[in-house]
Amino acid sequence: MTDVFARLESFGDRFRLQRGLTPGDDWISCDRLLDPWSDELKRVLDAERRASGQVSDHATALTVMAIYAGTVTAAAVLAWAVEGTVIDMRPHNVAIRLSPHHGFEAVALREPAVEQAPVEQLVAWVLDEHLLPLARAMRVRTRASLRQLYGGVAHGCAAAFCIASRRGGDVDQLETAYKTFLAAATGDPERLGTVIRLKEGDREGLFYLRNTCCLYYTSAEQVKCSSCCLDSVDDRIANYRRVLADGVVPH
Repeated sequence: MTDVFARLESFGDRFRLQRGLTPGDDWISCDRLLDPWSDELKRVLDAERRASGQVSDHATALTVMAIYAGTVTAAAVLAWAVEGTVIDMRPHNVAIRLSPHHGFEAVALREPAVEQAPVEQLVAWVLDEHLLPLARAMRVRTRASLRQLYGGVAHGCAAAFCIASRRGGDVDQLETAYKTFLAAATGDPERLGTVIRLKEGDREGLFYLRNTCCLYYTSAEQVKCSSCCLDSVDDRIANYRRVLADGVVPH
């Protein structure tokens, strides 16, 4: 079990999971976020709106959904992709700590349960029981587009495969794993974006082309994600090739 969590951390802070909840810290239990009118969901949305300077409730929800799927549950997706193990990231077993900045300060598991399991269990625990219900809760609370919220889910899950492919992961393995995940996934992620494989010199990696927008460009930072659908596919691929040549990892 320790080896799985150490392997995840080797791909960067985004995939670090704290095992156990440290007493005294202000943890938010993720199962409370599935209630659209909970105080906990309001705290998460308010924190992101303050941190990023978003302009509306629905834009804040779209931003939260993308960053949540790309950080909170991404470790479980990556653990399955590289180790064939499924971490119990059902919402009752996960807690988050808010940050004064864009995103979350920490992600923790109440019980660090890990088991060998097929992709169907990963989909059930991460998508069916966690991310998709959260998207529906934010739809009810903010009236954000469900398609765009699901687009954030699809983007966040794909990020696990893409980022790992550019941080030492086996590109063939990750590409095959993503296709397996996509075939099993609920929420229609295949229509919401595409993973492509690019090579520049001796560097190779997976990149995501979104078909939906998280509206982060409307925040105070006024920047677009590297995968933003407001840019043409050709422009995004050209940017990705420059990124790959320079050896950096875009969000």
